[in-house]
Amino acid sequence: MKFSALIASSLLASSLIATTVNAADLSAVPSGTYHVDPTHAYINMQYNHLGLSNPTLSFDEFKINMDLDTANPTNSKVNVEITTDSIDTGSDIFHQHITSEKWFDAAKNPMITFTGSELAANDDGTFNLTGDLTIKDTTKPVVLVVTINNAMMHPMNKKPVVGVSAVGGLKRSDWGLGANAPYISDEVKLEIQAEMFKAE
Repeated sequence: MKFSALIASSLLASSLIATTVNAADLSAVPSGTYHVDPTHAYINMQYNHLGLSNPTLSFDEFKINMDLDTANPTNSKVNVEITTDSIDTGSDIFHQHITSEKWFDAAKNPMITFTGSELAANDDGTFNLTGDLTIKDTTKPVVLVVTINNAMMHPMNKKPVVGVSAVGGLKRSDWGLGANAPYISDEVKLEIQAEMFKAE
């Protein structure tokens, strides 16, 4: 059972606001509330299975909201809500298995949430986003490393848009999802890619 992305820190999520190594110019967009574009956003999870493969799962239904402060990005806030049953496993049989009581128990726990609490700038232009991840009524802090890819007026719909990437890692056992370890890795990688439009 798992979550996805590239860093070995904490996790979800997620999920937002940072500058690239060359630092995206946030002056191109105004401060305010931004919502995820569902047609250009991805939450992926990856784990190791018996040392044989590294399956990647994803969620199809989620919301990401960001209150962006362009003058001081560390004051920005991020929240993520994921519909548990929307996990895409590539197989109906595996979907039933992964959403069962043994794993996500989607019937009793329809939502996974991440609430950002602190955003700290790193020397390389990224940000560490610390927040609380809740899965199956268990809430624990996690850390995502966030990069702002670009911030601009969208060339087609002429609306302010910010592109963000976030990566992190977690141990699934911390959220009561530790079955079959170590055959299935306890460590899970998380990756979030999101384009965020300013709310009307």
